[in-house]
Amino acid sequence: MPRANQNTRADYQTEPRAPLPGSEKPSFAAATARTATSSRKRISVSVILHCSKPIPSSAVAGKHLTRAQFKAAHSSDPAGVKAVTAFAKAFGLTAKSEPARCTVVLTGTVASMEKAFGVTLHEQAAGDVSYRVREGAIHLPASLLPYVQAVLGLDNRPQAKPHFRIVSPRAASTSFTPPQIAQLYQFPQGAKASGQTIALIELGGGFRTADLTAYFKSLGIAKPTVTAVSVDGGKNSPGDASGADGEVMLDIEVAAAVAPGAKIAVYFAPNTDQGFLDAITTATHDTRNKPTVISISWGGPESSWTAQARNALDQACKAAAALGITVTAAAGDNGSDDGVGDGANHVDFPASSPNVLACGGTRLTATGNSISSEVVWNETASNEGATGGGISTAFPQPTWQSSITATQPGRGVPDVAGDADPTTGYRVRVDGQTMVIGGTSAVAPLWAGLIALSNSQNKNAAGLLQSKLYAAAGSKAFRDITNGNNGNYQAATGWDACTGLGTPIGTAIISLLASRSATKKAVAKLRDR
Repeated sequence: MPRANQNTRADYQTEPRAPLPGSEKPSFAAATARTATSSRKRISVSVILHCSKPIPSSAVAGKHLTRAQFKAAHSSDPAGVKAVTAFAKAFGLTAKSEPARCTVVLTGTVASMEKAFGVTLHEQAAGDVSYRVREGAIHLPASLLPYVQAVLGLDNRPQAKPHFRIVSPRAASTSFTPPQIAQLYQFPQGAKASGQTIALIELGGGFRTADLTAYFKSLGIAKPTVTAVSVDGGKNSPGDASGADGEVMLDIEVAAAVAPGAKIAVYFAPNTDQGFLDAITTATHDTRNKPTVISISWGGPESSWTAQARNALDQACKAAAALGITVTAAAGDNGSDDGVGDGANHVDFPASSPNVLACGGTRLTATGNSISSEVVWNETASNEGATGGGISTAFPQPTWQSSITATQPGRGVPDVAGDADPTTGYRVRVDGQTMVIGGTSAVAPLWAGLIALSNSQNKNAAGLLQSKLYAAAGSKAFRDITNGNNGNYQAATGWDACTGLGTPIGTAIISLLASRSATKKAVAKLRDR
């Protein structure tokens, strides 16, 4: 790391500046004409610093760290904290360091932020909501650049969308309760996820306790302990059954119903790149709730993220993996172009991070307690969506994916799959209504629940589990989906860019994750590099 910064206030104000790599923001195309932002308005931004020491690959591969060990060895670089604090003081900003999260939160007026970061902030409206927007790059004093990975929060336009689909009233449909889905996928019957906490990242909406009480009573399952955690001012704010509440309730009800006994911690944050990242880092380093799995059902095309935000969030997921926390993420509901509409292939982020388990979707039909058919979810002809999937252009192919056939050498999405078609969706309760909801949003908490069951049964944190899933023995733990497409990608034998390795045979997945052999091989391989 660079030497401790000794700059004075005057130095920071006069020092030559340079763009922060990857911080370039495009114009807000969906918005109306711009207006000035009040220069006196106070805002907070998250300055993401590099860790004092890089996270070791061995920890990600399976030699997990405790939260105390991580904080001691991989917190913010002290020299970086000192430099950013001095920089903040030079521009009249207050600084609060969050060492384990490698974050320094700066608070001050818009006018001070504009001077400090070399940007111009303005207001633009999209519909009835006004957002604070910046364009171009953030500029920092050259001596500060080696410490800073990202600066998030200057711009608060929406970053992500929830990946759920409410079945159309006109669609012919079949639906399942989450326990029925778990039974079809051979989750161990009667198993408990005792001692596990599943974290849910939510960027809007909320839940009502009365709905949870009624829903779990109808299933004959004890109501889970559900805790709401506020991040960056985000709150449990239930409102519209067809809006973000549908996402929140789907996530809670699926995860808790398939993993009875698990506690649920819901991290509510604003729908911004800052809120998204801060929610993940808060959950990862939460020493009170201590999540063992994080489920994410929100995302957006890789191209909609700045490189700084994308890389910082990927590093946050890497930190989670080093702590033994598995992060599951929905692969998207808009097929191979991820809704971009430019004719090209796009994958969804954070599903494309190599440090998360990317979850794609299928259409599942059953006869009694057995699966009679399962194909790639693609209902675009009837406007009911299709599973996301493809090849990342932002992240290289991980070593554990070296055996897959891909059209380009990037990280393949998804890794795994589950029922997601809204016409074969999940019966849930939202704002007093029984609804049928699908989307890959349902698959992320479904897999999170299976991993929580595995962690409890195996008494071992799964962490980043792909090395085991992609190993030769892993094929026996999946139903391979070989029919269908998501647009430009076709299902095939083995891994494909529609449903990944396939859908789970629950008991086999748990047995596979109990084995330590793949973990030992992965660690040894990393040491030999």
